[in-house]
Amino acid sequence: MNQAANAAPLLLASASPRRRELLRRVGLPFEATSVAIDEAPLRGERGAACALRLARAKAAAAAALRPGRHVLAADTVVVVGRKVLGKPRDAAEARAMIELLADRWHDVVTGVALRAPDGAEWCEAARTRVRFAPVAEDEIERYVSGAEPYDKAGGYALQGAAGWFVEEIRGSASNVVGLPLEVVRRLAAAAGLAGPALDGR
Repeated sequence: MNQAANAAPLLLASASPRRRELLRRVGLPFEATSVAIDEAPLRGERGAACALRLARAKAAAAAALRPGRHVLAADTVVVVGRKVLGKPRDAAEARAMIELLADRWHDVVTGVALRAPDGAEWCEAARTRVRFAPVAEDEIERYVSGAEPYDKAGGYALQGAAGWFVEEIRGSASNVVGLPLEVVRRLAAAAGLAGPALDGR
């Protein structure tokens, strides 16, 4: 990859501590900024289309705030059948989401957008299948009484307390956390950006 093209660290357009931790874990240099956009799915919008649209919107918003930088943005949704789940607004929505996910398979879809300073974009969506075990009503009540569900697509975090509910994963685990590293790697290569040092420092 072209080291010169990555003279300034990648700008991650996300307030998510999980996405930041994933990039830190592999040693990819980055700076982070948060952007505010309307994340509601459009009527009839499918999961991948929604996630990609929102990722591109986040990248564009961050690029407007910090011009001259390569910007990485992502958005994750949970899909059950044709229903797209974003972040629950309250306990009733969080409860309904966990009840819907219990004892069945669902898809976690993350759209990733990498935007160059000249406006060129590389985009890709990742999909992971996740199966929840049956979840008892008292478990759901205890779970939604905590803080975890309310800033997570589908109302749960694989790496958090809701890991207790997960029986099986087919596909990228980092995608379920919120940033599919295999997609970031491909997009960075396509954009000519330098990868991480991979030396653990």
